[in-house]
Amino acid sequence: MHAFVIDSYKSPLHAADVPEPTVGEHDLLVEVGAAGLNQLDEKIRLGEFTQLLPYRTPLTLGHDVAGTVVRVGPAVHGFAPGDVVFARPRDHRIGTFAERIAVHEDDVALAPRTASMAESASLPLVALTAWQALVEIADVRPGQKVLVHAGAGGVGTVAIQLAKHLGAHVATTASGTDAVFLRELGADVVVDYRTEDFAAELSVYDVVLDSLGGENLLRSLGVLRRGGTAIGIAGPPTTRFAKEAGLNPVLRVVMGVLSRSVRARARRLGVEYRFLFMRADGRQLREVAALVDSGAIRPVVGRTYPFDETVAALAELGKTSTRGKTVVTRA
Repeated sequence: MHAFVIDSYKSPLHAADVPEPTVGEHDLLVEVGAAGLNQLDEKIRLGEFTQLLPYRTPLTLGHDVAGTVVRVGPAVHGFAPGDVVFARPRDHRIGTFAERIAVHEDDVALAPRTASMAESASLPLVALTAWQALVEIADVRPGQKVLVHAGAGGVGTVAIQLAKHLGAHVATTASGTDAVFLRELGADVVVDYRTEDFAAELSVYDVVLDSLGGENLLRSLGVLRRGGTAIGIAGPPTTRFAKEAGLNPVLRVVMGVLSRSVRARARRLGVEYRFLFMRADGRQLREVAALVDSGAIRPVVGRTYPFDETVAALAELGKTSTRGKTVVTRA
């Protein structure tokens, strides 16, 4: 089948013919209708996650999929050929930049009935990130104050809507040109990062979701109330994360060193820092699909490319300002 692969880390993404997927007893064989693009794809291509995700090459990239079930393994329950599904395949089983992919049933959910194939493909990774940050880790409650950085991005557009659905007062940082759009999504406060200082404008927040890292994360700790939580998805990873992920003792030490300054600042301020590396979860995707169908979450697809232009699409990712997600489609 046709796919887009890398032959080694830092080598270019290119089209190739690869073997058909092997379908295990708990797997669904999915005909890919659309695949979302993520910065994670490019970071893996560049070899930035080899310690966390030691993939063997050649490797088919792609972490988001929406498509139609072709066949199911003998132990699969709840899915049948013809079902339209969406998924973020688990780590070490990625490869949605292909004509077909085998996905474990636990990673899959029926796609939202009210969403297009491209809209469904835009959701899995970013929606799971938002859900695991705001529902699992932060346990956001009505009346709490949540700051979502980079609100016009893939994670941000979903996180704003989810936080608002949970009853929070939502602030976000973005370009001023996106202010009206983000208020339509549910943001109560939009801070223009080009002309305003969020750390001076905001205070006593319960939760910060940071996708930028570095100095932005350190300064975000200062807008939290005592006992508040900052959740970082751009790093640095922590010793707690390393333990929960079952990483070896050497990596635990390394991650402790990498996160020492942010953890120390958090302790001084009486707040908590948590690192999140999202995981596949079909049950949570079912919750997301229900929110889409109820109108609580609107998928935001900023740009689409034909499947044959996947190389160009990934190359453009991050180079131009795009609201929400970029998606490749197989018409």
